Amino acid sequence: MTMIFGIPVQALLGQLLVGLINGSFYAMLSLGLAVIFGLLRVINFAHGAQYMLGAFIGYLLLTHLGIGYWPALVLAPLIVGIFGVVVERLALSRLYDTDPLYGLLFTFGLALVLEGIFRYCYGVSGNPYAVPPLLAGGTNLGFMFLPIYRGWVVVASLIVCFGTWALIEKTRLGSYLRAATENPRLVQAFGVNVPLLLTLTYGLGSALAGLAGILAAPIYQVSPLMGSDLIIVVFAVVVVGGMGSILGAIVTGYMLGLAEGLTKVFYPEASNLVVFVIMAIVLLVRPAGLFGKDA
Repeated sequence: MTMIFGIPVQALLGQLLVGLINGSFYAMLSLGLAVIFGLLRVINFAHGAQYMLGAFIGYLLLTHLGIGYWPALVLAPLIVGIFGVVVERLALSRLYDTDPLYGLLFTFGLALVLEGIFRYCYGVSGNPYAVPPLLAGGTNLGFMFLPIYRGWVVVASLIVCFGTWALIEKTRLGSYLRAATENPRLVQAFGVNVPLLLTLTYGLGSALAGLAGILAAPIYQVSPLMGSDLIIVVFAVVVVGGMGSILGAIVTGYMLGLAEGLTKVFYPEASNLVVFVIMAIVLLVRPAGLFGKDA
């Protein structure tokens, strides 16, 4: 058996795969956070609850309406995105001209309300969500056994993350969004509906969280606590990448997921802390984050 630093290659590659899968969810969730903060300057603490909501919508569609995974992959992000649009229009839009702390407190309260509702209705135990038949089983790569669904999650995450980056950084709509955050009055003078752009931005960020939730449902148990268990790590990813940096959120999400996987191989006791240790080191060396802009 081939060994690297005394560790079997199969075990090392297996943990790297786990890290890559976790990194896929870190990247998608931190991307949504970065989009909302970068364009709206709102620290969306409800992001973990929206991730949980996406998973539960997929679960409820399956158990109550018989709607399977593939339609739910479209419906769950759409429903969470619409929910985000309603939240932005009714509440967040009134807080843009106030201290950013108010937006954080509101979204934190919203997260507690959503989590409390689902805890009351479903308890804290997880609910299983079956892997779709098309993606069941696995394939033997020779050096390891790769579950097909986990491979699909990694590919889907890459497509979504870099597609969103291209939308914001390389299209006219993205340029309008970025300009609206810098000088909304000037952009509005050119006939662009800035309030609508901001609403759609929050809806997009919420939909990304919902998409991550439905992708996570067959891997993890669908639970009211799944968002709160993950959101602190995702905030750390955003800080390391640079607050508001779209590319930073994506790259750092995958990097920290892989770092976490490697730590589980060489020093398992530190695997839950490695993300925060890296965050502390990065903030000491570069306070703006790896991809952030210095003030």
